[in-house]
Amino acid sequence: MLIKPVILSGGSGTRLWPLSRQLHPKQLLPLVGEHTLLQDTILRLSDMTSVAEFVLIVCNEEHRFLIAEQLREIDAKADALILEPEGRNTAPALTLAALSLHKIDTTVIMLVLPADHVIQDQASFQQAVQSAAQLAAQGYVVTFGIVPDHAETGYGYIEQGERLELFAEGYKLLRFVEKPNAAVAQEYIASGRFLWNSGMFMIRVDVWLQHLEHFNPNMLHHCEKAFAGGKADYDFYRVDGEQFKKCTSDSIDVAVMEKLTSEGMNQLHKAAVVPLAAGWSDVGAWGALWEIGKKDSHGNVIKGDVVNISCRNSMLLSNHRLVTGVGIDDLVIVETADAVLVAHRDSVQDVKVIVESLKQQQRTEHISHRCVYRPWGSYEEIDSGERYQVKRITVKPGAALSLQMHHHRAEHWVVVKGMAKVTRDNEVYLVAENQSTFIPIGIKHRLENPGTIPLEMIESAGAYRSDRAGAGRARLAVLDQGAKC
Repeated sequence: MLIKPVILSGGSGTRLWPLSRQLHPKQLLPLVGEHTLLQDTILRLSDMTSVAEFVLIVCNEEHRFLIAEQLREIDAKADALILEPEGRNTAPALTLAALSLHKIDTTVIMLVLPADHVIQDQASFQQAVQSAAQLAAQGYVVTFGIVPDHAETGYGYIEQGERLELFAEGYKLLRFVEKPNAAVAQEYIASGRFLWNSGMFMIRVDVWLQHLEHFNPNMLHHCEKAFAGGKADYDFYRVDGEQFKKCTSDSIDVAVMEKLTSEGMNQLHKAAVVPLAAGWSDVGAWGALWEIGKKDSHGNVIKGDVVNISCRNSMLLSNHRLVTGVGIDDLVIVETADAVLVAHRDSVQDVKVIVESLKQQQRTEHISHRCVYRPWGSYEEIDSGERYQVKRITVKPGAALSLQMHHHRAEHWVVVKGMAKVTRDNEVYLVAENQSTFIPIGIKHRLENPGTIPLEMIESAGAYRSDRAGAGRARLAVLDQGAKC
């Protein structure tokens, strides 16, 4: 019985803005420890002998290099990184994974995990996985239900039925219910029959495809077309975007699970739930991160350069600058280089409304941070104006930028750490710390790091134009969208 981890990494985490951005969402951030949420998702499976060493990840095309780098950092291996040209929710994503695995072994058991969950009790989680695998091997579609410790209104619920014979940890899955109000949530908890819906599943490849063909043949058709029309691109697999975008945007629950339970428990449609008590959180909003965070004696979660006086039950996170708080209660304050969030802990679910407002205003703070990651390293905007932009560029050891030429701007590079290897037309030379070089307009150039430590440099970029007297001089200009950095 082989278990294949299928990790769905298509979320955007808008309620964790300003840390989580469209191009760097929450699953790719180290929110609760040394590793990112994606890395933790993989690492908690690493010592399970029944789980395949190679994972399969379905992710947004925009995140492909970040995810590849994060796998490299923890020495994790992937069968494939399947790229979605556009997010269509979890059911189409899982179907792409199933189609990929179907070519190898139709009876492989998929352990379907969102990339952005926190699980604090790894041993209990692994035990639940082994129990669920026994059910999945017998053709059950299995979900994990989180044993609730309070009446939560932010989660959907699962009603469990009788214990399944021969499966000590498995129960019949009776129904899914939407997020309740406070009174209904309290009734659910009091009944002892309801669990939180975790969004984690175990299911055989052939069983998923059979159910999807029965309940949603149109989705299966477009996913098959998209996968068949795709192509390999190094470690990535790009599906056909036109076909994939024709899929309805449905979750696994909506596409299959709710229909399974509505048709009843019979031999064809078998749905089960395995209870899980393992310190789980989907880190859906800042309140959830405060709940699981390490608190001081006054209930505060503090990270970064923070000074607090008489603060209670608050979260203060600093990433770049000093953050101070005096006499505040139940607040969330998050500082980044280009945005600061201040919210009451009871209102943090509405942070997504801020993101929608930024979109409507056609701003960019919801899309990316000032620091943007690339396969070769990263760059961060330091300053910009109407006709100039200054950036800090970091190049990993042994990495290089592509050979390129710009028709409308010149670049001035100053090395502040490490050694740069510069190609400028037919010249190739080294630039050491505290040295600089100039790249005129129209000159082919390349930047490389030949050293063993990260190369750090400052780049100012601009265009040449003649003034009224006819003397040429440098004018700094804003970089074109999609340029080198």
